[in-house]
Amino acid sequence: MFQKDLISIHDLTGADVATLFTLAAGMKARPRDFRSALSGKILAMIFEKSSTRTRVSFEAGMTQLGGAAQFLSSRDIQIGRGEPIADTARVLSRYVDGIMARTFAHDTVLELARHATIPVINGLTDLLHPCQALTDYFTMSEKFGKLTGFKLAYVGDGNNMAHSLMYGGPKCGVDVAVATPKGYEPDATVTANAHADATAAGTTLLVTHSKEEAVRGAHVIYTDVWASMGQEAEQQKRVRDFAGWTVTSELLALAHPDAVFMHCLPAHRGEEVAAEVCDGPRSVIFDEAENRLHVQKAILATLMDRP
Repeated sequence: MFQKDLISIHDLTGADVATLFTLAAGMKARPRDFRSALSGKILAMIFEKSSTRTRVSFEAGMTQLGGAAQFLSSRDIQIGRGEPIADTARVLSRYVDGIMARTFAHDTVLELARHATIPVINGLTDLLHPCQALTDYFTMSEKFGKLTGFKLAYVGDGNNMAHSLMYGGPKCGVDVAVATPKGYEPDATVTANAHADATAAGTTLLVTHSKEEAVRGAHVIYTDVWASMGQEAEQQKRVRDFAGWTVTSELLALAHPDAVFMHCLPAHRGEEVAAEVCDGPRSVIFDEAENRLHVQKAILATLMDRP
């Protein structure tokens, strides 16, 4: 059973994820059956970081479920101008039925969840991106028909995307390999938690500095931008540090013959991924983008359709 909030995939069970995916598949196949699932419900969407996919998918999802969404940038509300996060959580709990927050500091989302009496969804923090990772595993299950026994390889910065994929693997029965340049490894606490989850689930987690080792035999090759939002000042240094880490056709050739390429977008062709891979026949990046809508609708309905 889901908790009140969705902050991290680490908090979920494998059964939670499987139930969520079943609901998402039903919503994707039969959207009209769910048109009133959240009738009269309102989602407050707090954005410290801008986003195409997060804003549009959550707003469209609430509308398709019969509810409404309110966009709240840090310029629109007092949370960005000195009001305690706890007060914002308490006030919004009196007005709306759920909060989705896309923030820089992970503590912001934790604080919102701690003081809100309504569900809080982590739309992205600098530490985690659970909605995207759940979408990625859902997309993987669509492509291969199942998840157990498959392998996902992540190549690039050990960032929030890598963290959530590491947490998601054990919940889905997927082996995960993460390859980063030296100095860009995943967070040590997340790695320890993910290793423990993998051991409990009977899956494997590899963290390495060899992209070839990570990719060999993988069914999904995943990458992300080298400099995430808020790291623009590091762009040139990261371009130098990540030289040779582009996902190319040659790297893809080391993967399983049926392997697909994934990216959470936006993609910088010629940096973290070659254009022929990003736009090639094995790329499923736009299927992922679409599935954000369906998976997030399932999350919204699961958390907000409660007394």
